[in-house]
Amino acid sequence: MAHVFEPATGDGEDVRGRDRVAEVRTAFDGLLQIRRVTGTAPAAWELNQMVRAVALTLEAAGIPPSATDASGARTATGYRVRAADSPRMVCVDWLGPPGSGAPQEEETKLTECATRLTGLGWEALLYRGPRHRRFLEVEPAASSPPGR
Repeated sequence: MAHVFEPATGDGEDVRGRDRVAEVRTAFDGLLQIRRVTGTAPAAWELNQMVRAVALTLEAAGIPPSATDASGARTATGYRVRAADSPRMVCVDWLGPPGSGAPQEEETKLTECATRLTGLGWEALLYRGPRHRRFLEVEPAASSPPGR
């Protein structure tokens, strides 16, 4: 059976590695090509699959995803993209295993995520949620440039 590429959302196994970098670059270049052809950013595919699209954008920017083991315990520090209550919005958290220091670096790392997303047609706003943990709310920008 053929391998199907899936962007790392931060809620699965650790996928980092040399082969992964090439797969991510190919997938992201394909996404940018869709934007160029359609003249929209984000493209319709991204709007229909926002968790995957935002995760791909972050992974392509070289920002590490978090990861979990089979029991759901965090094994790596990084971003996690999750669905939000609104259908045209996703949230990005910065998570890691206990003792990883993720809460102390979340503002800096989420600001980096926001910068990368904003440059590619998304609007990302930083909020403080329950237990004073920060997160991003990400939605399509009002007027986004196609491509990069």
